Amino acid sequence: MSDVPAFLRSADELVAFAGHLADLAREAIRPHFRRLDAVETKADASPVTVADRAAEAVMRQAIERRYPEHGIFGEEYGHARPEAEWQWILDPIDGTKSFVAGLPIFGTLIALTYANRPVLGVIDQPIMNDRWVGASGRGTIFNGQPARTNASRGLSEAVVMTTYVDSFTDSELAAFNRLRKACRMNRMSGDCIAYALVASGFADIALDGPMQPYDYAALTPVVAGAGGIVTDWEGRPLDMRGHSRVVATANSQLHEAALAILSGA
Repeated sequence: MSDVPAFLRSADELVAFAGHLADLAREAIRPHFRRLDAVETKADASPVTVADRAAEAVMRQAIERRYPEHGIFGEEYGHARPEAEWQWILDPIDGTKSFVAGLPIFGTLIALTYANRPVLGVIDQPIMNDRWVGASGRGTIFNGQPARTNASRGLSEAVVMTTYVDSFTDSELAAFNRLRKACRMNRMSGDCIAYALVASGFADIALDGPMQPYDYAALTPVVAGAGGIVTDWEGRPLDMRGHSRVVATANSQLHEAALAILSGA
């Protein structure tokens, strides 16, 4: 596609800057982990912490200084320049409930999109010092080494992960139950780490019900760059301007099988 060469010409700089954003978020988050900071409840009944807001604020400030013409969309502070072709999409703590509970299974999500197409994604776990980086035309890197999905594992041997079943509608829960029963093992409370583990070959399928772009924009470059596939539950590309139900798989065979089960076929 015509936009890919333009991205690749500046990819080294952009990937390095995304890593810088992740470093800034780590510095903002770590002092608050397993501390009894005040936790507020947002309008949708989800929790937000001092760490969420501090991490997003410091990342936004850095973007404004380096790329003032780029747009920004973050979970905590919304949109800036939504008309810009280049958009940084930020979720400072994906998995705030795990963070509040003292569980190190949350992550910072940083994505860059061009014309509503994700071209760069970072999943960073600031407590475990784990970082996955994916970019268009490049293989995904996990802690400095190439990451690869499991290319050969079939459905009956698969590990499937989701965040929490309470988010599913009745029909979505029924679809998930069909899928987990067809797999070897299922695990809950994964948030973005579930998708990172697909990229590293430890899990094979990760899925969730409707999410916002800041929840999933970073996932596609990371999983796809490791050899996997990310779509909505109907097999379509994820919507960067709305919301999507997300399913990521380690290989095309698993993707086809998962979509068939989710659809009830």
